[in-house]
Amino acid sequence: MDREYIKAKLANLPNEPGSYQMKDRSGEIIYVGKAKNLHNRVNQYFTGAHDFKTTKMVSNIEDFDFIVTASEKEALVLEINLIKKYRPKYNIQFIDDSSYPYIKLTKEKYPRLLIARDMKKDRKAKYFGPFPDASAARMTLKLLQSLYPFRRCTRLGDKVCLYYHMGQCLAPCVLDVEEETYTRMTEQVTRFLNGDTADVKKDLHEKMMEASEKLQFEKAQEYKLTLESIDKVVNDRQNIEKDHRGSRDVFAWYEDKGYLAITGFLVRNGVILNKEFRLRPLYGDAEEEFNSFLIQYYQDHPAAGELVLPSEMDTEALSEILDISVFQPQKGYRRKLIDMCIENARRQLELKFSTVERQETMTAEAVSQLAALAGRPMNRVELFDNSHTSGTFTVASCVVYEDGVPDKKSYRLYRLHTGNSDIDSMKEVVYRRYFRLLKENGRMPDGILVDGGKIQIDAASEIIGALGLGDTIKIMGLVKDDHHNTNALMDADGSTFDIDKNSGLFFLLTRMQDEVHRTAISYHRKLRSKAQTKSILDEIEGIGPKRKKTLLKEFGSFTKLKNASAQEIAGVVPADVAQRVYDALHTEDNEG
Repeated sequence: MDREYIKAKLANLPNEPGSYQMKDRSGEIIYVGKAKNLHNRVNQYFTGAHDFKTTKMVSNIEDFDFIVTASEKEALVLEINLIKKYRPKYNIQFIDDSSYPYIKLTKEKYPRLLIARDMKKDRKAKYFGPFPDASAARMTLKLLQSLYPFRRCTRLGDKVCLYYHMGQCLAPCVLDVEEETYTRMTEQVTRFLNGDTADVKKDLHEKMMEASEKLQFEKAQEYKLTLESIDKVVNDRQNIEKDHRGSRDVFAWYEDKGYLAITGFLVRNGVILNKEFRLRPLYGDAEEEFNSFLIQYYQDHPAAGELVLPSEMDTEALSEILDISVFQPQKGYRRKLIDMCIENARRQLELKFSTVERQETMTAEAVSQLAALAGRPMNRVELFDNSHTSGTFTVASCVVYEDGVPDKKSYRLYRLHTGNSDIDSMKEVVYRRYFRLLKENGRMPDGILVDGGKIQIDAASEIIGALGLGDTIKIMGLVKDDHHNTNALMDADGSTFDIDKNSGLFFLLTRMQDEVHRTAISYHRKLRSKAQTKSILDEIEGIGPKRKKTLLKEFGSFTKLKNASAQEIAGVVPADVAQRVYDALHTEDNEG
């Protein structure tokens, strides 16, 4: 860090709101923040004492940029957009790939009931939930499908299906069904999922009694089980306190020891349907990070009728961005929910802190141990592995680790052209990887770990040297014992360094080795599977992409299609085409 340069830049920061972006020595953005006053906020990072995590981040800062905005609200929106764009490693990114299941009622001419997690793909549909887990959602869906005969198929066929004969579909594919029928069922399902089950239960009870009087005991038992299922779906939830004035989301945070714990309750009609929890290292202001979480959260989740937040927060900008009614209670039912959130966040942080701290410490120690063996920093490391079957479908994978953590957005997959020579494969993938990084002025790693001994190291070193990167990138090899487990590292000059199997470095290298091998194998299998179907079906007269897809969907897999008779295949495609498919599949067997 050029301290004089940074000092001069800090002195000229404006006293206005905006967003700031911290950069490392390669120019990559590692942290994005927002501030009411850019001058005061950014200067705080470079003056005074900080905790270990913030000190570590500041030590990686080589430069910073800033963008002045007209208001704090604009600064907050800009911060979130920059986080989503650059994914800085020190930002608390709460966007989660996993989400809760909902019951989805499609808005189609003939609607369907489904389980959905992504609500952005179909914004016209109605969503009910969230449900605590997939099993609760499936149980509810199964019950609804037995009560309301919405269509099941994705595409309308030309004949009635089994569900029609079971009384669970009205068969709009063949029969004329009035639009009013689906409108009525939609209203009934909406009332049911909003908790109004009285009419349904009354109707089922009457049918149960009627069946019993007619000595139709099996049917009466079915109605009884359905009633019990309704009670389970409606009542098998975590009641905390009844309050029927609408739905609300309640969020609060707890900060301690450089960590931020956030807890949220999703409350529907006085019932907690789910609890959100996040625990992350804290590099900035706790309230700012909490605001960042809420904006990211509501970009991927539907909002409740109101949002309940701690009373000490400044929510003016947040309210405008989220467009949700925000309550900051001092007492009463909502205050009790806030207190529960804070207490849960505190307990969860205390419970998980020691484990998280130990894991982070072990990873940091492992990276330091690797750097000590390499004789230079090894913060960003890339690993390569290849896979092939007798020289065919030769592929390679490149996985990237940053400070001991996989950087999956930087992973790369390669289809190679060098046959089954591991040495040639290594040279090809290393050349392609770093020639492209040079061409695009991409970020280079501190080191490369190859899965092999001196021969593989020499192959990689030859290419790295030819590209003029010999002084920039350290190359080492993973040396394995008789049981194929990594037990040492080898330098380019052939020196080996034993690794203690109880050390953090041993576990880090093992994870790295498993990850690069898994990635290569997965890609190899994907190509091989794709080629298996392509080499046969795509060459048969009368089989185009549509029929190929239909065949594989009907039989479930290529193997089952191969085991089918010509008559069975003819049930999907014309008889003459079916015979050609059958002959092609079995001619290959005879030739093999």
